[in-house]
Amino acid sequence: MRDERQGCAGIFLAASGAVVAVLSWAPRARVSVDGGFEGMHRDLSVLYVDLPLIAAGGALVPLAAWLLTLRALRRPWLAAVIAAGALALGIWGLLSWWTPYRRPEFTG
Repeated sequence: MRDERQGCAGIFLAASGAVVAVLSWAPRARVSVDGGFEGMHRDLSVLYVDLPLIAAGGALVPLAAWLLTLRALRRPWLAAVIAAGALALGIWGLLSWWTPYRRPEFTG
């Protein structure tokens, strides 16, 4: 694989990783954006704090795995498989760990 194609593949992995990370994170963040029952629990900090971090992590994790594998093994197809696996593990870790804060509905 030529250097130009390897660079384009790395950029494609980073862009697709960011998109997949944001799309898998969005359903959990929806509760904080729309506010739940009567909009009382709206927390828009998920948009300006969490969203950029999720997008950056989704872009950087597969890109780092791609570059490290490509540099160590010099096999582009293996680097792509490892980058996809790293992205899948990152998404799994994100969904198992991150949950937006929810205040109790009734604080009687």
